[in-house]
Amino acid sequence: MSKNNTEADVAFIQALAELLNSNELTELSVKREYGEDDSLEVRVVKQANIVTTQVAAPMMAAAPMAAPVMSSAPAAAAAIEDPAQHPGAVTSPMVGTAYLAPEPGATPFVTVGATVAEGQTVLIIEAMKTMNHIPAPRAGTVKRVLVSDGTAVEYGAPLMIIE
Repeated sequence: MSKNNTEADVAFIQALAELLNSNELTELSVKREYGEDDSLEVRVVKQANIVTTQVAAPMMAAAPMAAPVMSSAPAAAAAIEDPAQHPGAVTSPMVGTAYLAPEPGATPFVTVGATVAEGQTVLIIEAMKTMNHIPAPRAGTVKRVLVSDGTAVEYGAPLMIIE
């Protein structure tokens, strides 16, 4: 921290923290030069809480408790409840942002009920400013789309069901 501007530096750091929150940023890094051998380097980082993972686990755990009431194949019912376990699940090969159309306002690549060919682009995942086309792993019919346009996805997250 600067030798001469302690109060001003504290106010500057607080302003950076407010800027981080108001613009939904996760990290800011700034270096201020005051002169020879006098500078201030600030790195403000906001930890992201992944609530979806914590919320999803208890909801999935609740489904098997209800399964004994049903008279037919509880194991099959549990598999259908968890889209990631579905044999037709298309999962995310990376962390990024999922887009259902090639550009904003354009027609989506696929919709529920659409027939797709193996290798056909079904959505895009943006990772590190690179648009990665995600191909259909098999030919079939799109039964469910599990993500919304512009949604953040994790590695292995189910994106859609193709049967």
